[in-house]
Amino acid sequence: MEFRIARGELAEAVGRAARALPARTPVPVLGGLLLTAEAGRLTVSGFDFETMVRVETDAEVTAEGRVLVLGRRLLDICRVVPEGPVSCALEGTRFALEAGGTRFGLSTLPYEEYPALPQAPLAYGGVDAEAFATAVGQVAVAAGRDDTLPVLTGIQLRFDGDEMTLSASDRYRYAVRRLEWKPEARTAGEAGPAEEAGAAGQARLAGEAGATGEVPTGAAGAAREARPAGEAGEAGAAREAVEVLLPARRLLEAARSLARCGTVRIGLDRAQQAGGGVVGFAGGGTRTVLRRLEGRLPGYGALFALADAAIAEVDCAALTEAVRRVAVVAEANSPVRLDFSAAEGTLLVRAGYGDDVAAQRLPSVLHGAEEFTVAFNPAYLLDALNSFEGPELRLELLGGGQRALLGGTGAAAGHRHLLMSVKQLV
Repeated sequence: MEFRIARGELAEAVGRAARALPARTPVPVLGGLLLTAEAGRLTVSGFDFETMVRVETDAEVTAEGRVLVLGRRLLDICRVVPEGPVSCALEGTRFALEAGGTRFGLSTLPYEEYPALPQAPLAYGGVDAEAFATAVGQVAVAAGRDDTLPVLTGIQLRFDGDEMTLSASDRYRYAVRRLEWKPEARTAGEAGPAEEAGAAGQARLAGEAGATGEVPTGAAGAAREARPAGEAGEAGAAREAVEVLLPARRLLEAARSLARCGTVRIGLDRAQQAGGGVVGFAGGGTRTVLRRLEGRLPGYGALFALADAAIAEVDCAALTEAVRRVAVVAEANSPVRLDFSAAEGTLLVRAGYGDDVAAQRLPSVLHGAEEFTVAFNPAYLLDALNSFEGPELRLELLGGGQRALLGGTGAAAGHRHLLMSVKQLV
């Protein structure tokens, strides 16, 4: 094989595909990137059995062919290769790159040992790439990091009509974001997917929070997400809702890499809706395929219904900055306390003990109570606050050790974040 390509296009294609490379692997070929040159196109692919990234870009192809090279070594070379056109060729068992008088040589890996790349599923619909990347980032902060509970490390995507809902929870918080999307026209005779998985194997949030501050599920069955009115309809009248659970970290990387492509087309493996299978994301010459996690998150409908809650409204950016300031004096596991006053129209943000304290007063509005005090883990609170984009934040509060629902207003009303407040106050 032999081809010639602009340095910037090669570096971008390699950089995107390298996101699929595993940090460590007992299978050496999985650390490779597959380069395929054909008909004026260069395709760079990476695969680790969980994620496949395939990037296509223009190239002047003199001789078609493919080669498997060490991915991270090629990435390092692309970062330092001189600007201008890069000439690449397979010379026996060595892959050579030359640009601006500088020449690099790379040993190749055995292509015959490389696993077959998964087929991307058919497109199910499209979504604005930038809005999708933002939404994934907003809910990813609530995803768990404990690999022993894989369901809680995922982001669940629900496709229902022209709305997509993203959600994530690690038992201590639950983030949800809704946005518009455009489903593909349903083909004649297409079978509706089986959406309702049985109770066995589904993730369960822990019971009503005590000292641990875990998000409660309430009575049996109450945690199921409330379905919008009119969703059921007559059989065949509308496309059934589809839910898929994907690894949060990998989905976040995929969404960010596609953020500038205009529209992301999402493909679903409809033959395996109940678990397993893959989901594809394509846009701007990049295609990412992610293997699904089995199971589903508990519904959030009942969790987000806070009856008789006090309602507070405050400037989001001001509260975020205030929490960041006062938290510097907080000891490990020490909460940040929020004191709302309806009569004064203020919120006092404070943290610390004894002489080591910090406080800042902000304007706020409180409904449903004359005064209200609540406290949060500062790291969790900052994660939640930083995920909001709108200027105004609405807080629904039940009291110490209970749920608190943070939500945007106006155009940002589709984003909500549930936190458990802390019982022990400063």
